[in-house]
Amino acid sequence: RFEKSLYDLIRGLRNHKGNEKEYIQNSLKECRAEIRSQDMDLKATALLKLVYLEMFGHDMSWASFHVLEVMSSPKYLQKRVGYLGAVQSFRPDTEVLMLATNLLKKDLSSSSATTMSLPIITLPHIITPSLALSVLSDLLPRLTHSHPAIRKKTIVTLYRLALVYPETLRPAWPKIKERLMDEGEDPSVTAAIVNVVCELGWRRPQDFLPLAPRLFELLVDSGNNWMAIKLIKLFATLTPLEPRLVRKLLPPLTSIIRTTPAMSLLYECINGIIQGGILNGSDESAAGEEIATLCVSKLRGMIMVEGDPNLKYVALLAFNKIVVTHPFLVAQQEDVIMDCIDSPDISIRLRALDLVVGMVSSDNLMSIVGRLMRQLRNSASAPSDDQNHVPTAIEPAADSDDESPEVTIRPDKGSSKDPLLPDDYKIDVINRILQMCSSNNYGNLVDFDWYIDILIQLVRNAPIPSQASRSQDLDLETKEMAKVDVSERIGDELRSVAVKVKAVRLQATRAAESILISTYTDSSTQVTVGLGALKPIAWIVGEYASSLNSPDGTLTALLHITRSSVPAETLIVYLQAVPKIFALMAGDDQTPWTPERKTMISLLMGRIIHAYEPLAMHPDLEVQERAVEFLELLKLAAEASSGQQASSDSTEQDTPLLLTQAIPSLFVGLELNSVAVGAQRNVPIPPTLDLDQPINANLNNLLRTVESSSFDEQDEGEFETYYYYQQPERPAATIEPAINRLGDGSGEIVQSYQQGGEESYLDPDIIARRRAERLERHRDDPFYIAPNDEESGRSTPLHNILQSNNGQDLDIDSIPIMQLDLGKTSLPSGRASPKKPSISKARQRIQVAADETLGTSGSSTPRNDDSENSLDGPRSRPRKGKHLLLQVDSSHIGNFSLEGDGSSGTDFERQQKEEEEMAKAMQEVERLRLEMQRANERIQAAQGVPPEGTVVKKKKKKK
Repeated sequence: RFEKSLYDLIRGLRNHKGNEKEYIQNSLKECRAEIRSQDMDLKATALLKLVYLEMFGHDMSWASFHVLEVMSSPKYLQKRVGYLGAVQSFRPDTEVLMLATNLLKKDLSSSSATTMSLPIITLPHIITPSLALSVLSDLLPRLTHSHPAIRKKTIVTLYRLALVYPETLRPAWPKIKERLMDEGEDPSVTAAIVNVVCELGWRRPQDFLPLAPRLFELLVDSGNNWMAIKLIKLFATLTPLEPRLVRKLLPPLTSIIRTTPAMSLLYECINGIIQGGILNGSDESAAGEEIATLCVSKLRGMIMVEGDPNLKYVALLAFNKIVVTHPFLVAQQEDVIMDCIDSPDISIRLRALDLVVGMVSSDNLMSIVGRLMRQLRNSASAPSDDQNHVPTAIEPAADSDDESPEVTIRPDKGSSKDPLLPDDYKIDVINRILQMCSSNNYGNLVDFDWYIDILIQLVRNAPIPSQASRSQDLDLETKEMAKVDVSERIGDELRSVAVKVKAVRLQATRAAESILISTYTDSSTQVTVGLGALKPIAWIVGEYASSLNSPDGTLTALLHITRSSVPAETLIVYLQAVPKIFALMAGDDQTPWTPERKTMISLLMGRIIHAYEPLAMHPDLEVQERAVEFLELLKLAAEASSGQQASSDSTEQDTPLLLTQAIPSLFVGLELNSVAVGAQRNVPIPPTLDLDQPINANLNNLLRTVESSSFDEQDEGEFETYYYYQQPERPAATIEPAINRLGDGSGEIVQSYQQGGEESYLDPDIIARRRAERLERHRDDPFYIAPNDEESGRSTPLHNILQSNNGQDLDIDSIPIMQLDLGKTSLPSGRASPKKPSISKARQRIQVAADETLGTSGSSTPRNDDSENSLDGPRSRPRKGKHLLLQVDSSHIGNFSLEGDGSSGTDFERQQKEEEEMAKAMQEVERLRLEMQRANERIQAAQGVPPEGTVVKKKKKKK
């Protein structure tokens, strides 16, 4: 019958579009029959088709014995197919692998270079420790083979053997070193040796310091870019051990950076200079600055290359390393770095974000934040389907039979417009903005009013919490930060400004008040979305109630939000804030106790009591406790208010002391200050604290009594639902923060030079408020040019005098004439009038309070965390082990020393056995020592010697 070749299989697969699975199954059945044939040509063809199908995921481990048969064929073409099948299908646990050992040893000793190459290139894919031990003696002589290709492949294979069997380096390293020192060696062999040395060098760099002269010679004289890249990486690990290499390496590296046209070599030179500490290790500061400037200029050119996002990405990685030592040089490239912020590639945006955080200063903070704010405000969120997009499989089909028999990878035919921003990226941008502004205890911030407006805008642009943490493209740290509602971080930052910066506490409180009231007034949006920001905002309006613009409106908004479904920890803050605002409104003892005021206070207390009564039975104990406490207190105040007669025209009554003194005294005391994150760890543990002692010894009986008690079903329904049933999740479509639509003004604000483009990232209501505040500040300034609709300079003292005498009609004759006596101020001729030095208006200095902490002394003092570190994300967690590309654990090779001869060393297995025997011997010695000590104690006890021994007094020597 007719047997199909590999080309026929590929043609048939393309001709069966839509029915590929059935065709592949039939082909596998044919291959199973053909591979059992005695015809070696037919067997090799079937194996070749199996190898092709294996690349599409079809298992061929069942054919391992047939692979071994084809490997043993005397014909080179068939043998090559067999070795290809071994590379594709053999694994370290393949059973027939032990049968292939003799075949591998036989082919390694072949006289044909082509046949000898087959086992050499196959061994790295199927190597095991036992197989490495068996073929090592046959592989070592190939290092001196006359053919350079055999020597090159042997060197690379020996490195792969050393990963699983480190004793390979004992006999192989002297010969590899000899090949490296040979100046007449073939360049390809030398490049292979450099590759192996570079891979071994980062594990034990001290063993390769003696090779530095030869490696430096290869770096200078060799024209191989690949070898130069490997050598630069190796020298980056050697320079920390030998600082004198820095001065030696600077000239050749500088020459390569200036002259090479290869971008890969250019980047590796810059990266090697950074990682090797050459920027910091150069003795002359001028030389260090020169090489740093050169690296930065070259990296700028790499970023500006159009159409190559890979170059931009690696250049930003290098910039992130340089910014640690030379931030001023990186800050000069702000224009190209900020262009990367708007790149359509999310990975480039993230690296640019990392960079701007390190190069931010007081001069460029507002421009950087403004760029990021425009990006957040003008971009839409990516839908969940796009964020969870999974790439489809590669279609193993071409468009026609005339195409090459290869897999056609179809390009994405999607739109070329900029991709939508995922919510995880927006959360990362918001966290970076907060980190930049709050770093160094707000040291880079020059305008706190602007920062408060930024925080308001961030609350409006914050992503919906339920859609966060869906993207799979960001790292683990970003996902952990996405689990927290980012609006809560923004609210915490607004609270931090209100607590630390007293000069803008009024503005911060008014900003919190505006967010709270706007959320209440916008009834079209569910309140539950803004819970993250509303929690610290409620704390602000309660703690600094005296700074509120409308306490009554704020209290109404709080009572409305309290009745909504909110988490218990947020509800606790609301319950604490309401009495504080009430104490401000009712605690004024200067206002007479009129009937109007009595009615107003009574109605106010009635509203609060009505809102608190349902919370007295809340399932959460913390909420229940606060609701009951304030509820009983307000009931007492209501009784006192109703029992106190109001003032009349004839008699004057005082306000009840419960309202003016008792309730306000609960919230008056020391001012609350910011506490450092690490302060709690400095608190000493009380010596009387016993965490093992039970709080209630009768706890088990109480629990047993509770379990046996029967409750009314109506009473326990709310508790049972809270504790034992999961709350239904709300659909994402109905969750949208009310503050997103704050101030949807239709009026267009004209941009001015004083606004600096703020209207591009701030909402119109914020722009209008800032404009009104600016006009109010400059109302009496005659040098300020007001807009056309405003009167400029009409409130000056001179104008007031003229208007009081002449009204609106100005009489020129009524302008007073003043005589100026210039004689007294004239200077003698010949002396020039001294110029007054120009006095620049000093920027207003705003004092920012530092975090409070507990200072302790001693070596065991715990580390304190600064306040700005609280926004840097979660603490560093132990990283998972790095995935090895070779799927081999090579950690033990780092403990293998290349120094010393083979006679003084022991193999890896023997060393493990000796360590186990030494541990057993130490245990036996310790056991015998304890037995001898016990026997000695028994003898002393029998002789009457006390357990603590006999005191021997030393006699004084006679003089």
